Amino acid sequence: MKSLKLYLVLTLVVLALLVAACGGGGGSEPAAPSGGDSGGSEPVTSPVDPATAGTITGRVLFTGVAPEPEAILMDAEPTCQALYPDGAFAETVVVNDNGTLRNVFIYVKAGLGDVQFPTPGEGVVLDQKGCRYIPHVFGMQAGQDLVIRNSDDVLHNIHPVPTVNDSFNVGQPVKDMETTKTFEEPEVMIPIACDVHEWMSGYAGVLSHPYYAVSGEDGSFTLSNVPPGTYTVEAWHEVYGAQTMEVTVSEKGAAEIEFTFTGG
Repeated sequence: MKSLKLYLVLTLVVLALLVAACGGGGGSEPAAPSGGDSGGSEPVTSPVDPATAGTITGRVLFTGVAPEPEAILMDAEPTCQALYPDGAFAETVVVNDNGTLRNVFIYVKAGLGDVQFPTPGEGVVLDQKGCRYIPHVFGMQAGQDLVIRNSDDVLHNIHPVPTVNDSFNVGQPVKDMETTKTFEEPEVMIPIACDVHEWMSGYAGVLSHPYYAVSGEDGSFTLSNVPPGTYTVEAWHEVYGAQTMEVTVSEKGAAEIEFTFTGG
């Protein structure tokens, strides 16, 4: 009889522990995680409201005397030299036919505060084609993949020289070879060199946000989906340095600005 009572007591204790482990029998579901700093919250795709966002557009003008195009001697690499029957020229200073300047990096330097932007899932491609870095100047976000490709049937190597991020030096001896790297911290600008071909050069602008552009063949640029606010926008060129300008973007507004660089 004592054994039976002891058995019943132990059974009741076990049942009570099981009920407590399952939530106390109250029938309520576990609380959903709040959206704050909880590790279980889903990352937002963008902190910007597209219903109120605007744009910043503009041009980079050039005045003064443009330097003569700098010829590149590719005698050491006949495979690449053959691709330029009229000669190859450096992209250091490229003045467009409409009086604008190419390869200027334009970006929002200040004004976004502590707004955090998600890292793009798609990588940025830096190609080595015709013994050049293509593009010569480009932007990306910190933590985003940099896909480095060798489209030439010659040996290349990629050697960024950052001051904030970690450097690397990667060789690519095979055509169509790809290597993926990242820069984890914002840094404007990171020079990129090739230790095999001294004329190959490029620059990467690494930011914590997506508001950047590079002036092209018509010298224009566009920064889209910019939240309303007042910003400092900088235009950087590898020879002529950097200029800044303050611009205000209203709700659904379109702000226009122009930078002017002067040659010697």
